[in-house]
Amino acid sequence: MGESGESSVAVRRIHGLDRGSNYSPSSAYVVTGSTAWIGKGLSCVCAQGRESVARIPFELTPSQKMESGLLFILDIFVVQEECLQKLQRRLDVVYDSTKVEHQEALRALWYVAFPEVELRGLITEQWKEMGWQGKDPSTDFRGGGFISLENLLFFARTFPKSFHDLLQKRVGDRSLWEYPFAVAGVNITFMLIQMLDLRAAKPRTMMGALFLKILAEDERTFDLLYCITFKLMDHQWLTMNASYMDFNAVMKATRRQLEREFLLEDIQRLEDMPSFRLLLR
Repeated sequence: MGESGESSVAVRRIHGLDRGSNYSPSSAYVVTGSTAWIGKGLSCVCAQGRESVARIPFELTPSQKMESGLLFILDIFVVQEECLQKLQRRLDVVYDSTKVEHQEALRALWYVAFPEVELRGLITEQWKEMGWQGKDPSTDFRGGGFISLENLLFFARTFPKSFHDLLQKRVGDRSLWEYPFAVAGVNITFMLIQMLDLRAAKPRTMMGALFLKILAEDERTFDLLYCITFKLMDHQWLTMNASYMDFNAVMKATRRQLEREFLLEDIQRLEDMPSFRLLLR
């Protein structure tokens, strides 16, 4: 990626997809939430492809080789479908303020963000300090669901340095009118769901297909991509000298950069993405 943020890339391909297929990068950008802003642990039993390859005999007839190859490809598709369905079940969970599990997750988020500050309640003006729009964060989860809270917790626990840098706006020359941290996080969850077309039964875009391939190999893929995206969004914010009213433009620029990086030829896992290097633990 150059100084201008543009990249010259070699487009990578995955098995069964090429420029003549029905897959194409999605350009849709959907905004939800209030008029001011856009709107348990993931477990995935995913077999590693190398193990399946190792089980194929070395001496096979041409018909046996074809059958083994087809079975191997079928196994991959089955694993990918199972992983996608498990992620979609997470997406379907709405935040419910009456559920103890959800209440505890919200409290956990507060204390990982402000470990030395006592939380006075789940509905309190204190939440505005984290960047929620009001004193009740549950009203901001409508665009992203419970998974958006899980994403924030994963970010805080996995990359605490980057999480607190963004929360407290420690890095760079900042605008007087900054983006609210927590609400921006919900927006990022929603944007990724749209970009990757995760509500569809099967990927309908190149981005969705590439994501699913990585998801089948790493159960943390969506949460990890969230962290990369949040840090990249803040990087774009500073690069563009953005202010409050520029948030949608920054999100669009962030999405474009993610799409460029996903299509790099040597990206086999999220840790290979150039933007992953922005994250600090």
